[in-house]
Amino acid sequence: MLERWSCLCAAAAAVCLWVPATGSGKTIELYVATDGRDTNPATKEAPLQSLEAARDAVRRLKRSEAPDGGITVWVRGGVYPRADTFELTAEDSGTAPSPVAYRAYPTEQVRLVGGREIPREWFQPVIDEPTLARLDEAVRGKVLQADLKGHGILDYGPPGLEGTMELFCGATRMPLARWPNDGWALAVRDEPSTSKLFTVKFEGNGPKRWSRMDQVLLHGYWQVDYSDGVINAKEAGIDLEKRKITLSVPEDNDKPRRFYALNVLEEIDKPGEWYLDRERGVLYFLPPPEFPESRVMVSLLKEPLVVLREASFVTLRGLTLEMVRGQAVVIQGGTHNQVAGCTIRNTAADAVALSGGTDNGILGCDIHDVGSTAIVLAGGDRATLTPAGLYVVNSHIHHFARLGRGYRPAVRMEGVGQRIAHNLIHDAPHAAILYSGNDHLIELNEIHDVVLETSDAGVLYTGYDWTARGNVVRHNFMHHVPHIPGGYTRVVYLDDGHCSTETFGNVFYKTHETVWIGGGRDNAVENNIFIECEVPVGLDNRGLRWTFLNPDGDITATDMYKKLAAFDYKNPPWSTRYPKLARILDEQPRAPLGNTLRRNVSVRSNWRDPEKVCRETSPKQIDEKYMVIEDNYVTQEDPGFVDAANMNFQLRDDSIVYKQIPGFQKIPFADIGPYPDEYRATWPIDRR
Repeated sequence: MLERWSCLCAAAAAVCLWVPATGSGKTIELYVATDGRDTNPATKEAPLQSLEAARDAVRRLKRSEAPDGGITVWVRGGVYPRADTFELTAEDSGTAPSPVAYRAYPTEQVRLVGGREIPREWFQPVIDEPTLARLDEAVRGKVLQADLKGHGILDYGPPGLEGTMELFCGATRMPLARWPNDGWALAVRDEPSTSKLFTVKFEGNGPKRWSRMDQVLLHGYWQVDYSDGVINAKEAGIDLEKRKITLSVPEDNDKPRRFYALNVLEEIDKPGEWYLDRERGVLYFLPPPEFPESRVMVSLLKEPLVVLREASFVTLRGLTLEMVRGQAVVIQGGTHNQVAGCTIRNTAADAVALSGGTDNGILGCDIHDVGSTAIVLAGGDRATLTPAGLYVVNSHIHHFARLGRGYRPAVRMEGVGQRIAHNLIHDAPHAAILYSGNDHLIELNEIHDVVLETSDAGVLYTGYDWTARGNVVRHNFMHHVPHIPGGYTRVVYLDDGHCSTETFGNVFYKTHETVWIGGGRDNAVENNIFIECEVPVGLDNRGLRWTFLNPDGDITATDMYKKLAAFDYKNPPWSTRYPKLARILDEQPRAPLGNTLRRNVSVRSNWRDPEKVCRETSPKQIDEKYMVIEDNYVTQEDPGFVDAANMNFQLRDDSIVYKQIPGFQKIPFADIGPYPDEYRATWPIDRR
């Protein structure tokens, strides 16, 4: 097994982090400041004003002096509003001995902001009687209005969630007025079950007061508990007097629909809430206590704040990137680029997207309050199994997927050979990591409090592809993963025929259905510790029943087969890298064969034989064994943790586990999660 890991890690972690180095020459330093001038010489005493001027100065230096010690552009503290993207191309590249860095000046906060300030004088009291009548009595005389349209702000983004305009007071995003203020409203299907009419449950008059349904958005889980959507209240045919709403949803699903309403003027009742009349271009705002001393801004930039296109050996370091409708950073192609020690927050789309290129990564960043996915890694060549070596390391990622909710993870990983390591990930409605492709490495991460409002979802999720092989999940600590009432959450969710993930040396604590093999093959669950887990390991044989679209028909007509046939899987490098895949069609491909469950520890968990449970609960079986199960240790006692009361689940050297399972390998529990170094954005980490 160790030899196989070495092979995997060579592919997935060609991942040695690139640390910018300088050659024998002296680093050239340029300066940018909010009070600078682009005609200045870029010295500390006479800085430039714009990043573009600094970029052009770097280009001139490279043409004239060919510096061999690198170039650093020091950006002094302050707010730098961006009306367009700061773009770097191949012309702006550094080299290994002479990299280029754009860095915040030490101890100073540099904020690149994709928004525009709303001056105080724009805000006026609401005085027109029709609008006052719509406001809750408790806030009349307190709500302010700003005429955005009258001041030239005409584009408010799509009338949905992701990519829309948002309002900020200081560095804090202000919430759109919503109903209910917390939690969900429920729409319950009317009888009979084939009806598309639902009854909305609420107390008092509440929504009956709403008068502009064309401005109201309904955001909810309308069909399934793992996928959300936004609909316009007027288009939904809501009748507030009768408390009815017409929904086009599957007729065979009678579960209540969870939703809440957004952008409702009548529901402004908490400081910070706001409403946008898109037709008139007027913003209504109940200011919070910090309003008098804080800068108020709206996000306007639809494009990324920073883009690197085919640039190489460029580092963005120590910057704060925020308040943008689009992405904060996009890196396309190139090699050895880094986003290091940055704070990325308050985006209405993904925070960072890396596509193509090699050895580009995110290092030591704090990323939070992200509207969609926090980070996308996509690269490598699957046809040749050539890794890209993209990475996310030592970062704190939390409170993501705050606008669009389902399938917007902390990290989405695609292609070949990416690495996610030493991160702290928490507080999200759906998955922490979604991955597809080959030879990825997920290691030494701490993940908790995710999948908070979805079901049939995984903390780490992948599936529906026989060819997505060679992935490793090892030495992670995943804990306190709840499930919604009536739903279920799986931690390592190998869904719909997924094959050959190795789940090794992880610690799971207080989880629901922990490792679940959903009909796939050649998955290894070994050397893990399960503590107070409702279901440590589960297995099903869905491929024999329904997953592959037509279990009794022609398998070559299925999507699974088409994904397989897209690659030359019977010849090198595929056949040598994945010999079991090369013969899959000869070995009952629908059956979950070749799985292993070895040398695991179960502590006060509901340990059970996954194969036995599968055979007892499924009507369709084959005679071949699905899973090799051996050398697992089950106990109700503390097996020798260093300090279980404080969640230190490192096994002491004298732990009984090493006697009960002689081959059990020590889990490096103390090394899990972020670590302090010069690239960390903050330390100690605020774990809230």
